[in-house]
Amino acid sequence: MVLTPSDADVIAAAGRAPEHFAVLFDRHYAAIYAYAARRLGPDLAEDLASETFLVAFDRRDKYDTARADARPWLFGIVSNLVMRHGRAESRRLRLLARAAAEGPADPPDELVAGRVDAAVARGRLAAALARLPLADRDVLLLVAWAGLNQQEAAEALGIPAGTARSRLHRARQAMRRALDLEVEENE
Repeated sequence: MVLTPSDADVIAAAGRAPEHFAVLFDRHYAAIYAYAARRLGPDLAEDLASETFLVAFDRRDKYDTARADARPWLFGIVSNLVMRHGRAESRRLRLLARAAAEGPADPPDELVAGRVDAAVARGRLAAALARLPLADRDVLLLVAWAGLNQQEAAEALGIPAGTARSRLHRARQAMRRALDLEVEENE
């Protein structure tokens, strides 16, 4: 039986033989890229995902090998990189919201009504995300888009678990309010 080495084992091995780091890249690049693409769009995502692994490689000797899973560490790095591009994210969210508010140029036929409804909802959510404080948005998106739990999101952002929990709660409340507003307007 062949055991798959943990991320911590891979990082430790990369300290002795850097080529082992490619295993970590292969395991997690797609998830890091997808998260960055959802936050900033595909144009910046490839650069940020690549930069995430460059930073991780440079800091591999500082990794706490008591933590078998490197995902929170990697998502913490990419979140910091996204913060540097915060204006790009806010601009992208505002554009999504505006595009949804403007709607399609031609009236939709019944076959695309569902897509139009989804686009409008996406626009409202994008607008609500753009209004969130960046700290709250980071926790929410690490949980919702990266699939981290609250503890992992806290670890990724270097904040106490209680802080992550309260930020996530505030962000979820804001998203619910945005969706409730949408339901009220459509009634």
